[in-house]
Amino acid sequence: MEFLYEYGLFIAKAVTIVVAILLALGGIIGLVSKQKQGKGHLEINSLSDKLESITEFARSELLNKDELKQFHKEQKKAQKSKKKQRKNQDTVDAEQGRLFVVDFSGSMDAHEVDYLREEITAILCVAKPEDEVLVRLESGGGVVHGYGLAASQLQRIKDKKIKLTISVDKVAASGGYMMACVADQVLAAKFAIIGSIGVIAQLPNFNKLLKKSNIDFEQHTAGEFKRTLTMFGENNDQGREKFKAELEDVHHMFKDFVQSQRPELEIGKVATGEYWYGIKAKELGLVDKIQTSDDYVLSANENKKIFTVKYSMKKSLPERLGLAASLSIESLLMKLWNKSETNFR
Repeated sequence: MEFLYEYGLFIAKAVTIVVAILLALGGIIGLVSKQKQGKGHLEINSLSDKLESITEFARSELLNKDELKQFHKEQKKAQKSKKKQRKNQDTVDAEQGRLFVVDFSGSMDAHEVDYLREEITAILCVAKPEDEVLVRLESGGGVVHGYGLAASQLQRIKDKKIKLTISVDKVAASGGYMMACVADQVLAAKFAIIGSIGVIAQLPNFNKLLKKSNIDFEQHTAGEFKRTLTMFGENNDQGREKFKAELEDVHHMFKDFVQSQRPELEIGKVATGEYWYGIKAKELGLVDKIQTSDDYVLSANENKKIFTVKYSMKKSLPERLGLAASLSIESLLMKLWNKSETNFR
């Protein structure tokens, strides 16, 4: 028993030391990475080629030798036929256009809009009227100004008379729906969360706690409503009313924007701050079609060339090491947490 006790104590000390080292390493690398930011770069890849590779692999696994041989024979015959009609085929391809696919997964501060603007700019530099842009959108919303800019970026596509389709597989709520409603058509999975056309703001107030601790707080402003509510000062009804009025103004702008993009909507019915799942959202007119992005891409691949467009930051070595360290810390802490949960059940 004494041996087990000593061994357990050794393990506990070792874990503590490892966690301390990783935290210190993560902090150092974090400071270095802030000083040296990676450069962004654009990635354009053929999704059509990827789908073709997947199809070929599936055939090679599922068909026997004779069936595969027969398929390749028929494929060669079809290719010869296509070569004879090359000029006509080129004309058809030009009319059908290309599909550019962009992924947007938005956070509360909508910082991803910086990447979105680069992706859209790249597409608009080469896109033609017969092309189309598909945005696979996932966002529960966030800051008004961030998502307002994101919606404006999408509007650039429509201003160039290029078809814009937005697909929502999981969620497009609040600011996420502000973006989605810009599209010529909105697709949604059956159980995707749609809507939440409303505005929310909340903040804690520590004034009573400060008074209890005999701590004074001073705040000086110029302008009657420079500050309406505060976290540390004593709030009053006049400030609260002004704050609520500002929220109502933003909500009216939100409703007017959605209505301008989808005039057929009964805006009073859907702009209550509620959200709905895809099926009900279609009934209400918030989306146009129940379909996943995967099905849409597969369908488009029959007659369009599909390309993914992604702007990403090239991470420096310190940033990569910092990420690795943070993941290691997270993994270790999760293991310790799971063990503690098991012990206290």
